[in-house]
Amino acid sequence: MIYGRCAACKSQRRRCPSDCIFSPYFPANNPQRFASVHKIYGGGNVGKMLQQLPHYVREQAANTLYLEAQCRIQNPVYGCVGIISKLYQQIHDTEAELAKIQTQIACHKLQNQQYEAGSNFNLLPPQSSSMEQFQWPNQTPNWFN
Repeated sequence: MIYGRCAACKSQRRRCPSDCIFSPYFPANNPQRFASVHKIYGGGNVGKMLQQLPHYVREQAANTLYLEAQCRIQNPVYGCVGIISKLYQQIHDTEAELAKIQTQIACHKLQNQQYEAGSNFNLLPPQSSSMEQFQWPNQTPNWFN
């Protein structure tokens, strides 16, 4: 047996029956939870929705109704859709940033590969830069004779 009334029964100023549909989901110690849901959906509608659902999903439904009511109170025009839109925009922005970073990484890898390939040409033994390596023919053409 429940001692006292649940938040819904207190709000509606009625006696809380032992099989109250609201009491498991809207406890007396959290009256704001039911007040938010009642403001958006109405107490009777919430009761009908909960009664139509199987017992194992009622808690999740009550939590969802509360969340959606809070969103609607905070943003009367868009409610939850506003939050969902912001999250989709964040996902889109993050994906674009990720693609940009992946492109930068690919460019850096390509530059490193080109640098390493260029440094392989320097593996040949160094040659002398003195003039001794050049041999002039013994006979020079006689252009001015």
